[in-house]
Amino acid sequence: MTMMDTPRGEIEVRQHAVIAGLEKPSGAITWPPAFAVGGVAKRCLDFSMALFALLVLSPLLLFVILAIKLTSPGPVFFGHERVGFGRNTFKCWKFRTMCVDADRVLSECLASNPELRAEWDATQKLKDDPRVTRLGRVLREYSVDELPQLFNVLLGDMSFVGPRPVVDAELVRFGDSAPLYLSARPGITGLWQISGRSDTSYSERVQLDAQYVTRWSLWQDVMIVLKTVPVVLGARGSY
Repeated sequence: MTMMDTPRGEIEVRQHAVIAGLEKPSGAITWPPAFAVGGVAKRCLDFSMALFALLVLSPLLLFVILAIKLTSPGPVFFGHERVGFGRNTFKCWKFRTMCVDADRVLSECLASNPELRAEWDATQKLKDDPRVTRLGRVLREYSVDELPQLFNVLLGDMSFVGPRPVVDAELVRFGDSAPLYLSARPGITGLWQISGRSDTSYSERVQLDAQYVTRWSLWQDVMIVLKTVPVVLGARGSY
C-alpha cells in the first residue's frame, strides 16, 4: 500500500520524504504530517495578509461581482474541488470566468479538434479556451479571478505562497514528488507564477512545486510575493 492509495493513516514514503520544510531521511513516515510547510509562523502571516488584502481590495471585489452579474448569466463565484495539505480536499474559489455550460462546450471542442485535445492532455489548459467569457479573459489576464482565494487562505485551506492547487486525479502525474505537494498548503501564488505561469510545461510546474517545498523559507515567500506583482501587472503567461 502506498501514500497514493491511502489518503490518511500510517504509510511508507520511500523517496523525497520532506515534511514541514525539513528534509527527512528515507524510510517510513507518519501520514499526514502534523504541520504544513512553514508551520505556525507561515499560517499567522497568511491570515494577516489575507485579511488586510480583503479590506484593501473590497471595492474591486464589489465591482467585479457587479460586472459579472451584468454581463453573463449564472453565479458570480465558481468553486472547484482541489486537494491540499494531507490530501484533504476543499473548494477552491474563483470569480466565474466561463460560460455556464462550460463542461459541454469543452467536451464538444475536444471531441472535434485533435490539436486542442493534445494541448489539453499535455497541460490541462487551453490557450484559446472557448469556454471563457469576454469579461473572463480580462479577469484572467490580470489574475483578478483568483482574488476569492483570499477566503480560502483565511479558512486555512490555502496559503498566500505555495504549490499550484491541483485536483486529486493529477497527483499521479507528480510521481515521487506527490508527498512534497501534500506536505504544503496550495498557494495563490508560487514559483510557477513567477516562472512563466501557463507558459511552463506540466513537468516544469511539478519541479517548481517540489523546489518550493524543499527550499522553503519565510524570506523565499516574501520574495515570491514581491515578484508576483510585476508578473501579474504585465500579464505574462496568463490565459
